[in-house]
Amino acid sequence: MRTSVRYSISPLVSAFVLGVVLTGCAGIDTAPTPEARQALAPTGKLRVGLVLGSPIHVIRESASGQMKGMGHDLGKELARRMGIPFEPVLYPSLRVLLAGSKSGDWDVAFFLINPARMKNFDFTAPVLELELGYLVPKGSTISASVDVDQPGIRVAFQGKSTVDAILSRTLKNAILIRGPLTAGLEMLKSGKADVYASNKANLFAMSDQLPGSRVLSERFAAERVAMAIPKGRRTGFTYARKFIEDAKSEGLVKAAVEKAGARGVVLVPPQ
Repeated sequence: MRTSVRYSISPLVSAFVLGVVLTGCAGIDTAPTPEARQALAPTGKLRVGLVLGSPIHVIRESASGQMKGMGHDLGKELARRMGIPFEPVLYPSLRVLLAGSKSGDWDVAFFLINPARMKNFDFTAPVLELELGYLVPKGSTISASVDVDQPGIRVAFQGKSTVDAILSRTLKNAILIRGPLTAGLEMLKSGKADVYASNKANLFAMSDQLPGSRVLSERFAAERVAMAIPKGRRTGFTYARKFIEDAKSEGLVKAAVEKAGARGVVLVPPQ
């Protein structure tokens, strides 16, 4: 049996609550000042740097050609709130995207925070964490991270990466194999590596192409992803930082991640 409970709210309280709601909504969708708009989008449109093929950036559906991805969807929403056109700037890799910032080809992008990049970019608070883990092929006896650091186990990963820095320091017994990320899947298929280490978003995408393979449930570290803005645009940085916190609290980040089917990520709560 259901019990119906009614609450009586005085007119004064109702007015107060309505005022709070309206104030909050106004703050969420407030346009930037002309100075902030010019700083964030000097060309008059918001150019968002995106790596094609990554759900954290943007993926294109083969049937419809529609684009989706966390960076794409959040960039599009930021442009809408700024009242300017949205322009996705697509790159084949993060390395090329970072090079594009030197010639001023994009205004905002989403990628990992690290000390070296903080010299050239201002970062908002983290939007999400990418879990770092291991992928093993079909039939592997490795079931946990502790099984990886054993004599004779060949662990492959991308050289000169965060994973490289961590595993070079922590793995004492395994054989470490460095190479490009694009070679990882073939190394597992051909038996040249027993384990591949990367962020889990990459590992799940690789696993989809390797029947019977498994992404181990544990993680050995995590990388933080945030919105990055080239140095010299501090006038607009406060607005961008507020937008990211609003996007997290409104559930926009969660919706974009789920829509793109990104896996192995952990959402960072609003500050």
